[in-house]
Amino acid sequence: MANEMTEALAALAEDRGITIDKLFGILANALESAYKKDPDHWEFSWVTIDPGTFEITVFAQELDEEGEPFGEEFDVTPENFGRIAAQTTKQILLQGIREEEREMKYEEYAGREGDIVTGIVQQTDARYTLLDLGRVDALLPQSEQVSSGPRPKAGDRHKAYIVEVRKTDRGPQIVVSRTHPGLVKRLFELEVPEIADGIVELKGCAREPGHRTKIAVASNDPNVDPVGACVGARGSRVRMVVNELNGEKVDIIPFSDDQYEYVARALSPAKVKEVRLHEDTGTAEVIVPDFQLSLAIGKEGQNARLAHRLTGWRIDIKSETQLAEEALAPVEDYESEEWADGAWIEDPETGEQKWQPADGSPAMTLDEYNAALEGEVQPDPAMEEETMAIDEVAVEEPETAAEPELAAEPELAAEPESVEESGETHPEV
Repeated sequence: MANEMTEALAALAEDRGITIDKLFGILANALESAYKKDPDHWEFSWVTIDPGTFEITVFAQELDEEGEPFGEEFDVTPENFGRIAAQTTKQILLQGIREEEREMKYEEYAGREGDIVTGIVQQTDARYTLLDLGRVDALLPQSEQVSSGPRPKAGDRHKAYIVEVRKTDRGPQIVVSRTHPGLVKRLFELEVPEIADGIVELKGCAREPGHRTKIAVASNDPNVDPVGACVGARGSRVRMVVNELNGEKVDIIPFSDDQYEYVARALSPAKVKEVRLHEDTGTAEVIVPDFQLSLAIGKEGQNARLAHRLTGWRIDIKSETQLAEEALAPVEDYESEEWADGAWIEDPETGEQKWQPADGSPAMTLDEYNAALEGEVQPDPAMEEETMAIDEVAVEEPETAAEPELAAEPELAAEPESVEESGETHPEV
């Protein structure tokens, strides 16, 4: 009987992927739970199972006033314990096995975020797709699926990138992605032995799922071409990656520590004539031939966006013609002017830059500001008195505007006609 029980437990352990020792422990816990349902059970007690004879024994110890066990352990196995065990052990045993299986599955995938797995589509709906990974299932949320690609169908086999492993009461919940840039990296690691061996490094990856990906690679061996290693003979290696990504285009560029060269390469397949880096703003000003402008920017700015993500520089692309036009255009040196507190704003109607004072005054251009400054210049007091005197003479006695005493004034002697004209004009007014 003992041998039969041992063989049955061994078969169960193998079927469930659990060690025989673990299974004996689960069975002992199940029997202990069954024993403690007896109203006359000892509070501090436990169950042991002899693996050889399959003899089940319940041991106990007395507790002191503080609830600590003391004294010798003794056998308290009930006479009818076999019947009690038979009634309750099966359910508790199966529950313990299920819990152990859930724990083992979680431990198998815990810490594997960033790994790639292969699964078969079981079912799909508007929220997620369920992938069968073998012993566990993985969730592929709608947000992690390539929107422009074909929808997964039952039976399809897909590779996916693990983004999260959660521990739940029902076992591990594995969340995977088909849009993560890490998927492309892992696919190249699978297809390119030089990457797996550390000879070739993936320095960066920028991706717009379903459309285009750019990766930068470098070689730790001067005899190995990193781009050629990733492309493979007649494109065999990169073709495997592209097929798994359902035709997504992949640009492979050589990495460079020279940021000027790196930015230029990142805009491949466009040919770049010049790169100007502005470290204070983190901007790379890129000059390209006129016929390369559209290619450099890409469809809806895609090529420039990917280059920005890959290099970390903000990309400002200009054609040679645009650069020449900017050089000929008048430059308004706003920075050289001293302004009151405020900020530069763009006129929504004209697009012209204007200065908006902080005190709420109307916004103005540089020319308007300079004109306002000129209008605020106060005249010399002496000149102001002379002007007032001239105006009085011109109004009261216009015919004597050219008398000697006025001509004697050095400032007016040089312009006697203007004084007479003033005398003739004021009376008419």
